[in-house]
Amino acid sequence: MDAELAQIGPRLRAARREHGWTLEDLATRAGMSVSTLSRLESGKRQASLPLLLPLTRQLGIRLDDLLPVTPIDPRVRRTVERRDGMVIAPLTLEHSPVQTYKVTYPATEAAPAPRVHDGYEWLYVLSGRLRLALNDHEHIIERGEAAEFDTRMPHSLSATGDGPAEVLSIFSASGERMHTHGAP
Repeated sequence: MDAELAQIGPRLRAARREHGWTLEDLATRAGMSVSTLSRLESGKRQASLPLLLPLTRQLGIRLDDLLPVTPIDPRVRRTVERRDGMVIAPLTLEHSPVQTYKVTYPATEAAPAPRVHDGYEWLYVLSGRLRLALNDHEHIIERGEAAEFDTRMPHSLSATGDGPAEVLSIFSASGERMHTHGAP
């Protein structure tokens, strides 16, 4: 926490300099003494809300802009799900605007019943052969091929009978709920 607070002064100084202002310019605009602002920027005076608010208002920045960005762990550590013979591995963080999964479909001779729901899906076949039943037509998507479709059309996905299929699937939010969590 002390290391974060120590960055307030240099960030304040940088914001002031971006405006091309002297210590006196900003101090006058913020209604404080030049020495107070100088001590804030040099870290010799502890920052407080009553001191920072007029400064940030004059500089047109937020208080958060004076603090370092907290690094987030970019690794995806979500639980792999197994359902109806499928293995569903999340590849994006839970709150990402678009959800991506690696789905392994088990071999099956027949396509499951088609479903319709709001959403959009893009997929890419990593291995095996994927059966995409879409609007009463069956398409076999081979390894290295991609497909995209509006999930408001009747559709189902499954591997063919000759073996499992590994697929990267990208869903809009509503498509993700239906495909990875099952029908409501």
